[in-house]
Amino acid sequence: MLPFHTFYERALRRKGAEALDERMPEVLPVDDLRALTDDRLLAAMAQCVFSAGFRWQVISAKWEGFEAAFAEFDPRIVAAFTASDAAGLATDRRIVRNPQKIRATIENAAFVCRLSDEFGGVGNFLADWPADDIIGLWSYFKQEGARLGGATGPRILRMVGRDTFILTGDVQQALTEAGVINGTATSKRSLKAIQEAFVAWQAESGLPFAHISVVLACSVDSASRT
Repeated sequence: MLPFHTFYERALRRKGAEALDERMPEVLPVDDLRALTDDRLLAAMAQCVFSAGFRWQVISAKWEGFEAAFAEFDPRIVAAFTASDAAGLATDRRIVRNPQKIRATIENAAFVCRLSDEFGGVGNFLADWPADDIIGLWSYFKQEGARLGGATGPRILRMVGRDTFILTGDVQQALTEAGVINGTATSKRSLKAIQEAFVAWQAESGLPFAHISVVLACSVDSASRT
């Protein structure tokens, strides 16, 4: 496996130090992550679920309407929405009227409630999840939530400040060049190898996974923000 500094030096040559630094997402310290409220995790879930297949700008432009329509994303209120409430939202012009994603948000409200009840708040759940098992956290979101698989789970975590990498095409290209995977990252074996590589690169660099992910993406010719 290639060392991390190989990719960092490539990224610096391609982007420059200032531009590379500007791409780095915020990663919250553990204590700050514990302060994350249940409603903000549900809001992040809804943003990412509704954005899938849509331009991000469309959802962003309607976001005040989403907040109002979903009771400021209070999970206790949203989880109690009835079939009639869901049908009403499906005709509500304040939001993107996608019945499947509306139902997913209601289901995810119940998921958030379960997490909060078990861990004393979703912030505690995210803060206490083992740092060396981000792949496992993605899987948990996919299994327990609604429409949280694929890139949606990682993007939710990125949005709320939980350290994670995101397997964009550029990151996967860099991982292939590094000798970590051979092709796409879909199998359990590949995902395990990726997790181990990020843990090793973090030990080498002292950087969070999110920043390592950006560096990898920026080290290839088609680099995009990750």
